[in-house]
Amino acid sequence: MKEYQTITEISGPLVFAEVDEPIGYDEIVEIETPQGETKRGQVLESSEGLVAIQVFEGTSGIDRNASVRFLGETLKMPVTEDLLGRVLDGSGQPIDGGPEIVPDERRDIVGAAINPYSREYPEEFIQTGVSAIDGMNTLVRGQKLPIFSASGLPHNNLALQIARQATVPEDEESGEESEFAVVFGAMGITQEEANEFMEDFERTGALERSVVFTNLADDPAVERTVTPRLALTTAEYLAFDKDYHVLVILTDMTNYCEALREIGAAREEVPGRRGYPGYMYTDLAQLYERAGRIQGRDGSVTQIPILTMPGDDDTHPIPDLTGYITEGQIYIDRDLNSQGIRPPINPLPSLSRLMDDGIGEGLTREDHADVSDQMYAAYAEGEDLRDLVNIVGREALSERDNKYLDFAERFEAEFVNQGFDTDRSIEDTLDIGWDLLSTLPKSELNRIDEELIEDYYDEDAESVEAEA
Repeated sequence: MKEYQTITEISGPLVFAEVDEPIGYDEIVEIETPQGETKRGQVLESSEGLVAIQVFEGTSGIDRNASVRFLGETLKMPVTEDLLGRVLDGSGQPIDGGPEIVPDERRDIVGAAINPYSREYPEEFIQTGVSAIDGMNTLVRGQKLPIFSASGLPHNNLALQIARQATVPEDEESGEESEFAVVFGAMGITQEEANEFMEDFERTGALERSVVFTNLADDPAVERTVTPRLALTTAEYLAFDKDYHVLVILTDMTNYCEALREIGAAREEVPGRRGYPGYMYTDLAQLYERAGRIQGRDGSVTQIPILTMPGDDDTHPIPDLTGYITEGQIYIDRDLNSQGIRPPINPLPSLSRLMDDGIGEGLTREDHADVSDQMYAAYAEGEDLRDLVNIVGREALSERDNKYLDFAERFEAEFVNQGFDTDRSIEDTLDIGWDLLSTLPKSELNRIDEELIEDYYDEDAESVEAEA
């Protein structure tokens, strides 16, 4: 290792140093301050005679007398199956007071891209226990399905609920349950949020099958760019080396993108939309595209990134670019939240593009797609009629229209609303769906196969509704 004392400039989280030899991009750096403190960094930009280094622990205490050592390797994550049940900080260091981690190997956090030819198409169901997701926007193994939320909404509660409840059905051929794990990466969260996360993980026992990374709001912003990569490297190891089905929950991607903007400003880059770097699309794609399945491997990596839309604006660059890369989105709705609906998921703008491939075969009910389509159409019509009621009043509507209004109210109260502690199987979700659809006349169920209507339609439900 060659040591330099040639720091020329310190700007925000960046340190610039002169060098007399080629330095590799992403190479790990150790900076020793005059006070004897050692900080780690990573080469962000390398040109002839000058390198830009992003310092993970922040640049406080670093001055031009500090020593810079280039280690000749990229940042690596020590991986082992023993990481399950452990809590790490945003740079991958244990913070749970447990024993030292003895890794099986150390892996580059950038990861290796999955060869498109080797990718296996995602088409196997993951049960989250949340009806608005399982019934209306089904999550599939190997999918990337983000949650679009906003400031002040309970997306953290939903994230914890999914982490706690998510399971994969047993293998139909062997009859054995697949190994399932959760990798939870939190970026830029407050200490209060971190405490809530850990209390919930420990109280419910979910920590035993989880690996938790926590980057706090007062931690250096640069560390936020590393945390999701450490989490995904861990997930890939568990999935493709140890045959786990891994669900990766990343919150909050908005904090991650803000860190990118801060670093770009320190580098004096030409900004893109709303000040974010022009390469943010590529950067996000490098993270999201690490979800998937590989032919010949039993495991899978499924992603649920969570982001808070600034100003509730889904045209903002962060949700906009995320929507281009991922296979759908789950919307957290402010109006439903104000009505006390938990979780406040709005099925109408939500979408899972792989839903049709992940339902039906392998489930105990064959009516999933039809029930979902019919409930979506009925709820959408009920929502339209609510606008009409505000103009003409409910008395001016026909009997048919009033049935759709009642359906919309019951759909929110009984199907979407289930609380953050209720775990529903897919059978429970579909049973509730049939109960609701049975309040509509049979003639209105034009999206469901007639045989299914004969099997599951409850004649008594419509008559009870009429009497009410």
